[in-house]
Amino acid sequence: MYAMLIGIAALWGGATGLLVPRAAYRFSVPSGEPWRDACPAGHCLTGPARGWLGPARCRACGEPVAMGVRTGAAVPGTVAPEPAAVAPEPRTEPAEGDPVTPPPGTPRYAHRLAPVLTALICAALAWGTGTRPELAVWLVLAPVGVLLASIDHRVHRLPDALTLPGAGAAAVLLGPAALLPEHAGSWLSALLGGLALGGFYFLLFLINPNGMSFGDVKLALSLGTVLGWYGWAVVFAGGFAGFLFGAVYGVGLVALRRAGRNASIPFGPFMLAGTLLGLLFGGLGA
Repeated sequence: MYAMLIGIAALWGGATGLLVPRAAYRFSVPSGEPWRDACPAGHCLTGPARGWLGPARCRACGEPVAMGVRTGAAVPGTVAPEPAAVAPEPRTEPAEGDPVTPPPGTPRYAHRLAPVLTALICAALAWGTGTRPELAVWLVLAPVGVLLASIDHRVHRLPDALTLPGAGAAAVLLGPAALLPEHAGSWLSALLGGLALGGFYFLLFLINPNGMSFGDVKLALSLGTVLGWYGWAVVFAGGFAGFLFGAVYGVGLVALRRAGRNASIPFGPFMLAGTLLGLLFGGLGA
């Protein structure tokens, strides 16, 4: 029974993880620019939910949407600068032989890593939580966490369209879980945990706006909520683990001379990794 639960969770993670690369590609644009609506070759992305749900490859050309844009082509969904009067009219479609250039920070096989990573995370959550009702909430939120980590890794941005609904979903979904038998947490503690961790990150943002983005503050609301389900010790453990992971990564970059001391790093993935560790700690200890 236990092994079957872990297997089902892994299958769920793999299936939902297949939808992550397209959504991450569409969301991965600089702040102020519209979401992408075309593949790297310029074909309109179609499918359920106005093209947001679909495979990692464009149906028209088979191009992996996680790969970025073709050299010399405008980023789909953005406005290219107008050419000078003396310049020839630019082409609107990239040439067939143009190479595809991944955006900075995007692994070449990112569209293949997402389902594997999501499956492993969901399996780990099932292992740590067991048959308790909160597992359903963790499995619903896990693919969103992978999506947010992917976007933040690419463009150092956590979209409001994901962070704010995620915080609301965590609070709403844990309410019914608290009414079911065998649950191992407290809904009130979850709400207070979200306010506490969100408030702490907001304080850090006020102290050093350049070192903490406001997107991290909004993400902390949902992470504090899920960690708070298991109590204050888990909130502290998960929050501290996120800072520890981020610090180790930053020190490693400086030691390897991959970045300077004042370099900006995406903190969202480390917050999410710390939360995963906290949920495993809380679930196993419940």
